Amino acid sequence: MSAGRLARIRDEVVICRACPRLVAWREEVATEKVARFADQTYWGRPVPGFGDPAARVIVVGLAPAAHGGNRTGRIFTGDRSGDFLFASLHRTDFANQARSVGPDDGLTLTGAYVSAVNRCAPPANRPTPEERDRCLPFLVREIEALQDLRVGVALGAYAWDGLLRAFAAGGDRLRPKPRFGHGAEARVGHRTLVGAFHPSQQNTFTGTLTPAMLDAVFDRARILAFG
Repeated sequence: MSAGRLARIRDEVVICRACPRLVAWREEVATEKVARFADQTYWGRPVPGFGDPAARVIVVGLAPAAHGGNRTGRIFTGDRSGDFLFASLHRTDFANQARSVGPDDGLTLTGAYVSAVNRCAPPANRPTPEERDRCLPFLVREIEALQDLRVGVALGAYAWDGLLRAFAAGGDRLRPKPRFGHGAEARVGHRTLVGAFHPSQQNTFTGTLTPAMLDAVFDRARILAFG
């Protein structure tokens, strides 16, 4: 049942054109490309979530990267943030391999589902509030479809806010709003929200986020989700 619902959401995500600014940007990037990927055909469309339909943990980021998910068609795939993320998911037994380069590379997630608040690559990684709100129902529906879901891991403050909004839309509103932080936890209904610094190069190159720090978040998520 969950797999069918997720497939229907995916089919709707990939044809969405609700945000003109984001449509123009993602398609411009897909046409102009960058030199290192000049020989590749970019996806250039909204990027759906993916993972285990029986997931107990959902991992949520901000949006696809212009030359990552917007190129490959899979969220957090084909860029350095994704390399850092999937290596951690592999070390913590949520992924069968440590790297993802494309949707057909053999990566399988077990117990986890990866998604984002916004499904189109935004200019300067900054969706507007209106663009967030138009896209958020997809995340709400994914959460509803993942019937075994127990934990939401928010990669960054934007995802933390997005997950809180998605949980609230499903009837689990938390007041006052809990503050984001790496390792922060908040009980929201029957689920737990866990914060992690985003695996952006800005954080990983400076040591703000280390592999051990991200592994600790996913190890904690596993305990919360599976006991």
